[in-house]
Amino acid sequence: MLVLPPRLTHDEAPACVDMLRQGLAGQSGTSAVIDASALAQFDSSALAVLLECRREASALGRAFAVKGLPPRLRELAALYGIAGLLPAAP
Repeated sequence: MLVLPPRLTHDEAPACVDMLRQGLAGQSGTSAVIDASALAQFDSSALAVLLECRREASALGRAFAVKGLPPRLRELAALYGIAGLLPAAP
């Protein structure tokens, strides 16, 4: 499972995407789960990071899910119409 940092804003987004890409490339299996429960400070860039991770997982033929998405970020995803692209992990 890949883990998002406590802070994920525009400034941290590029490094976070790189970290997640490397993590996905180093994992095996049929699914990619991102743990977002540590997120405390974020902006809409966090959604962009999650969507990029979803694209990377799809390119690798893996299912994608997010664990512990903060309610505020879930609301932002719904506002942007992308909540369905960030399924909750079981």
